[in-house]
Amino acid sequence: MLRDIRKYDDPQITAILEVIAANSPDILVLTDFDFDYDQVALTAFAKAAAYPYAYSRATNGGVPTGLDLDGNGRLGEARDMQGYGRFLGDGGMAVLSRYPIDSAGVTDLSEALWADQPGAQLPDTMTPEVAAVQRLSSAGHWIIPVMAPDGPVHVLASSHTPPVFDGPEDRNGLRNRDELRMWLAVLDGRFGAAPADFVLAANLNLDPKDGEGLLEALQAFLADPRLQDPWPTSEGGRAANSPDHIGDPGTDTADWAETGPGNLRVSYVLPATSWKVLDSGVFWPESGTPAATLLGDDGLVAGPHHLVWVDVGR
Repeated sequence: MLRDIRKYDDPQITAILEVIAANSPDILVLTDFDFDYDQVALTAFAKAAAYPYAYSRATNGGVPTGLDLDGNGRLGEARDMQGYGRFLGDGGMAVLSRYPIDSAGVTDLSEALWADQPGAQLPDTMTPEVAAVQRLSSAGHWIIPVMAPDGPVHVLASSHTPPVFDGPEDRNGLRNRDELRMWLAVLDGRFGAAPADFVLAANLNLDPKDGEGLLEALQAFLADPRLQDPWPTSEGGRAANSPDHIGDPGTDTADWAETGPGNLRVSYVLPATSWKVLDSGVFWPESGTPAATLLGDDGLVAGPHHLVWVDVGR
């Protein structure tokens, strides 16, 4: 990844940088960005994207548990880690900003145990031995103070486990639900003072109407009175409607094959109600428009996920 960033000739990385430049967000949360201890890759990417400030830290991806979490009789595989990962740092998170980031003020809840989550519903197959070490966050739950000119913005960043790739025990579905509920516990003040003037920016890996997972959990989450859902939309999403889905295709953020889950809304920017929402959107330009050229002929050169943006003011 570092080689491709520095050479600036990898089609996907080039397209992602062009999408970032076209939207020019002041604060950007990146998910599935591999972490390295010295953050050499993030530093190179931030420079390529022209961001003066960047933040990341180790997530749960690839962190060994020493246990056979998936019960297949083998240890040390990707599914045996705290968060799915083939190596330490796999599928991490990062934040880029045009404003200073208060790194010393970051709250990292990534080590909180799933079993300690109030009201946690653990899968029936989870043994006490596993429950004693299993963290809730598949990647991490971070509260990041960004020092904007008119006052701090607390960015709530997370990337949740997809509620698939398991069996009837629904391990991933239950974990995804409780990762959502972790943020509600934060707003309830269970981890210290609830953050003021926050914006949640996350890959929740769940759609409120379509696809697999505990959809009612996300519906309740989006209805929480402390959150605003601007319902960002795009014309490209509407044009690429998955015919068997019931949700508004304009809100979809991921372009997956119809032989798989189809297009879903999985990425979210949810400001606190203390903000005034000025505008919002999903960068999914309709085919044939000049902006669509940034995404290649098949619309997937930057990957299946589309950037979600929200403009807020005080």
